[in-house]
Amino acid sequence: MDKDYVLEQAKANDVKFIKLWFTDILGYLKSFAITSEELELSLDEGQGFDGSSIQGFARIDESDMVAIPDPATFQLLPWRPREGGAVARMFCDIVLPDGTPYECDPRYVLKRNLQRAKEMGYTFYVGPELEYFYFRMNDGKPEILDRAGYFDLTPRDEAVDLRRETVLTLEQMGIGVEYSHHEVAPSQHEIDLRYTDALMMADAAMTYRLVVKEVALQQGLYATFMPKPLFGENGSGMHTHQSLFEGERNAFFDLDDPFYLSAVAKGYIAGLLRHASEITLVTNQWVNSYKRLVPGYEAPVYMSWALRNRSDLIRVPTYKPGREKAMRIEYRSPDPACNPYLAFAVMLAAGLEGIEKGYECPTPVEQNCYEMSQEERDARGIGSLPDSLYSAIEEAEDSDLVKTALGAEMHGKLIENKKIEWENYRAQVTDWEISTYLPVL
Repeated sequence: MDKDYVLEQAKANDVKFIKLWFTDILGYLKSFAITSEELELSLDEGQGFDGSSIQGFARIDESDMVAIPDPATFQLLPWRPREGGAVARMFCDIVLPDGTPYECDPRYVLKRNLQRAKEMGYTFYVGPELEYFYFRMNDGKPEILDRAGYFDLTPRDEAVDLRRETVLTLEQMGIGVEYSHHEVAPSQHEIDLRYTDALMMADAAMTYRLVVKEVALQQGLYATFMPKPLFGENGSGMHTHQSLFEGERNAFFDLDDPFYLSAVAKGYIAGLLRHASEITLVTNQWVNSYKRLVPGYEAPVYMSWALRNRSDLIRVPTYKPGREKAMRIEYRSPDPACNPYLAFAVMLAAGLEGIEKGYECPTPVEQNCYEMSQEERDARGIGSLPDSLYSAIEEAEDSDLVKTALGAEMHGKLIENKKIEWENYRAQVTDWEISTYLPVL
């Protein structure tokens, strides 16, 4: 799609408002609207705005930025009323007034890492599985909608209709959906997007999160991608399937290997495992993320890989004859509240480094890591992911790989944002502390 296509579609669909979308450092979707009269000029020259809105918590003085709409992302917003003119959206690339890409634009960070993969001969494909919860709000407190479990077929209820309407809305916006189902925890659901290249998928993931929430709000309900909203239940993950292609050929597949994995795939796995602790701040960026990454709730804690074992950080789905293009690895620690542009960027960077530097892939661990003793894990060289936001900050702050993948400026601002979050959290007095200590101390 190009400028002329966008102008034609806007006219044919009687579009009055165009929302220009971009993402801040923390993964929040930002937006401002222009009218159709400004569309052509915006496509030619971009639209100026106050760039301090992209800084997250660590905002600086106002600074001029320009949002350049990407014509390939033009879509109508199906949930917006048509009276008085339809509403469309486009994702934007953020540049400085002189046209230089803004180093802290998450979309630019991902593009830069995709260019590195391209120079190595690869196209990066991803397929994330974003889990989320539906809640009914009662006096400000969340109530679950059901007590169902994994893949349960429930009678017709609100959640079934919500998932159906969400899938239809996503498909109206050109986002392919593979399937949807109930997840393990009560009121927890998942809609899996059909794999595509990483930039399109990051845009799709941002759209997906908004669509899920919009459809829920229409029914007076609330949807959340908070990693661990319910104590004692599984949290929400974003298991990310990923592969590298050389043209039409899946670079991860090797028919002669016992695991059907090429040397490229094994190097990629080795890179992810070696740098897993360093990139966790990006894939799991919130204080609440580390309430999910604990033993006993199907979330990975230990850095290992396997063909079938779902307790490992990396799983390789079983190869089906004739499905060479489907060979992929599944990285299981990310959660759906991450910034997908940055998460895809650091996972790719870690994998590519493993390929470039010829990291040796360790032996797969088919034994349940949770059932091993610490001595057994140490003997097999199985490390652990950071167990708190503070630990993740320390790992990422000292990581050359993360700094290179994000760029020095983005790296510094992300660390600054996360330190602010940690200090704010550390100073809180929680309900658990009150109920545990107040009666006895």
